[in-house]
Amino acid sequence: MSDNELGLFLRTRREAVTPAEAGLPTGPRRRTPGLRRAELAMLAGVSVEYVTRLEQGRDRHPSVQVVVALADALRLTASERVHLHRLTKGADGAFTCTGAAAPARTVRPGLRALLERLEPAPAVLLNRIGDALAWTAGYERLAGPAGLLDGDPPNLTRFVFTDERARTVFPDRDRVADEQVAALKQGPFRADPHVAAFADELAFTAGADFADRVRTLPGLPAATGVTRLAHPEAGALRLAYETLELPGDVDLRLIVHLPADDATAAALDRLTGRRPGALRAVSG
Repeated sequence: MSDNELGLFLRTRREAVTPAEAGLPTGPRRRTPGLRRAELAMLAGVSVEYVTRLEQGRDRHPSVQVVVALADALRLTASERVHLHRLTKGADGAFTCTGAAAPARTVRPGLRALLERLEPAPAVLLNRIGDALAWTAGYERLAGPAGLLDGDPPNLTRFVFTDERARTVFPDRDRVADEQVAALKQGPFRADPHVAAFADELAFTAGADFADRVRTLPGLPAATGVTRLAHPEAGALRLAYETLELPGDVDLRLIVHLPADDATAAALDRLTGRRPGALRAVSG
């Protein structure tokens, strides 16, 4: 697997920015998606050769000024800028926020109390390799019958890549798989020995389905979106999700699900035994 995460991120972001978005003329013949390297170099005020070295991984320590210029030229969002900063600081693997600590396995009482307050919304607390450590009863009603909570501990990433039920449970399974890899790669990735060992396990058990995504996808999962889920009892559901980072627990993330349409809201109400409309539907 490639460890050139900085180069991969810069290239994928360059290919995602159109010349029009960057204020450049759009020519009739463009074989390159997004910006050309020369165009990015011009916008950032660096040489084409230097952009090439960064993308190819031959230089992994750009200066702060260059990082800022590239972020501006690529029109990065605030979260993408944070991710770029992490990639440049962690390029040599000498320092990670979690150090050599194993992924979290316990949940402090305050977080358990927070989950109780979130009932009946489906919410789950995951560590950095996708282990589900705690969840609401609403999430158990949603995920349990689908098999997502099988395992000790249950692991969402492993389920998506190694359980045959995943392709039935998630009609958009390929997109869900992309998001799982992006979440796993967020942060130091292979500089973290525990994440690296888990990635090696999945590369062996899932093969190219996992390894190809690691090679081509940057580590920046969507913090919010809509997931379709085929529930064995409630039928087709559309669930809006919000990912909440926990500053006091850098190894953990809390994912809360809400109905994305009225039909899903009614289905969740039936699962929880609540009166219709007790869970507020959101637009999506």
